Amino acid sequence: MRIVISEFISLDGVVQAPGGPQEDTDGGFAHGGWTHPFFDPEVVGGAFDAAMREADALLFGRRTWATMAAAWPERAGDPFADRMNSIRKYVVSGTLGESDLTWDNTTLLPGAGAVAEVRKLRESEGGNLLVMGSPTLARTLIAEGLADELRLIVMPVVLGGGKSVFPEGGAKFPFELVSTERANTGTLVNVYRRAEAE
Repeated sequence: MRIVISEFISLDGVVQAPGGPQEDTDGGFAHGGWTHPFFDPEVVGGAFDAAMREADALLFGRRTWATMAAAWPERAGDPFADRMNSIRKYVVSGTLGESDLTWDNTTLLPGAGAVAEVRKLRESEGGNLLVMGSPTLARTLIAEGLADELRLIVMPVVLGGGKSVFPEGGAKFPFELVSTERANTGTLVNVYRRAEAE
């Protein structure tokens, strides 16, 4: 499988709480829902839809999974929601138990062995394993060299701090730009694929 990480991201690399004010206030983050003025149904919505169409399964961190699990089941009947609800899902967590997995077709990857389990998934047959949001998980996957593609939906705003998907520590991870599309809102949908290390 190919691990594809899709993120709404600000000009200064922030991915925290794109959807709403209470989504993730860690660190006193006060800009939740910052993506709304820059969302374009055709280009941005189209990129999100394409990522879902091309995915064989979804991979989440605990917080993002919980947010999605609370929202999508009640939207059944819409083709996108039906796809979201029926697709295979994996959630990395050290706190959730099997009884917490109320969203259909979800498998728990316990936090302690999650990287090894993701490696196994990546080595198995299949198409894209899509990560949406889940900044801590995304940062770990990039740092471990497990991210095959980054789909960065870059919005023209600086947020001045917040969670990022980019690892720190000085390691180098080359990617190549394979496509870019611009929305009328100034948002860019950039797709990067992992390049050979120099």
